[in-house]
Amino acid sequence: MSPIRLLIVDDHPVVRDGLRGMLAGDPDLEVVGEAADGGEALALVGSLRPDVILMDLRMPGMGGAAAIRQLVEQGAEARVLVLTTYDSDSDVVPALEAGATGYLLKDAPCDQLVRAIRAAARDEAILAPSVATRLVSHLRAPVQDALSDRELEVLKLISQGETNRGAAARLFISEATVKTHLLHIYAKLDVNDRAAAVAVGYERGLLVPRRT
Repeated sequence: MSPIRLLIVDDHPVVRDGLRGMLAGDPDLEVVGEAADGGEALALVGSLRPDVILMDLRMPGMGGAAAIRQLVEQGAEARVLVLTTYDSDSDVVPALEAGATGYLLKDAPCDQLVRAIRAAARDEAILAPSVATRLVSHLRAPVQDALSDRELEVLKLISQGETNRGAAARLFISEATVKTHLLHIYAKLDVNDRAAAVAVGYERGLLVPRRT
């Protein structure tokens, strides 16, 4: 397996250096470039072809959420893992709605960051606990606890091991729509990742184990 190619986007050089040094010891990860803001990241993505972009949010010039939105619009295959200091609703919600795959805070331990990077490379969402709590609060307001028919379809496909891309192809919808459905599922089931959503789905009888 080739190493996961990483692009680090942060306006503070000391943060970029620290992340590069922290991740250098893992043979499964390769930092292929750095950028000081979202615009610079967009300019580098085509040539560097990162698998995962570690994206700060509040940066001079183009911020993280705007860069994520443009990456999605351009059809970039890189997954974006937000890595920031901020976990307010005004930061979390726009970043995830723009298309971020995961959201961690900069005080996350190294092993959690590495797990999140690997999850993002598989197109799986990892959310910091405080971020998951804020997201649940935000999403519970406009939705009811019962999963919709489409959300159940997404949950069933995820339980069968489908990626977001695979689920989108099976359901003839976009990956962004699948991610939105997953966020609603997380909120309704009060979980913060797909594995927990599947587990709760079985516990509540929303999913039926396959017969062998």
